[in-house]
Amino acid sequence: MIRWSSRDFARRRIHLRIRTKLKGTAQAPRLNVFRSLNHIYAQIIDDQSGHVLVSASSVDPEVRKTLKTGGNVAAAKVIGSVMAARAKQAGIGMVIFDRGGYAYHGRVKALADAARESGLKF
Repeated sequence: MIRWSSRDFARRRIHLRIRTKLKGTAQAPRLNVFRSLNHIYAQIIDDQSGHVLVSASSVDPEVRKTLKTGGNVAAAKVIGSVMAARAKQAGIGMVIFDRGGYAYHGRVKALADAARESGLKF
């Protein structure tokens, strides 16, 4: 059952509108963010080949050890810095930021700022 007035439906509609304009390439892949109530996930995706190049989330075992919970701003900062480190290991320096239909505020902004501070450019 689809509730046409639900927040998630509105977010998905916004996300589809954003995705028509954003395309990740091999030179500048797309950094996608998804947040749930308890966790935050990030992926770097090459849309031309359809492959996920790098991913990090608050569910990863090595990240999970350092976090009390995965659904707050502190966790988003850790995921942003881990994502930037993994991107550097994969040879990725420049990305296109896809906020996933979420407002650029709170956890999404914290993840983006941490990734920038760790050396990822977008």
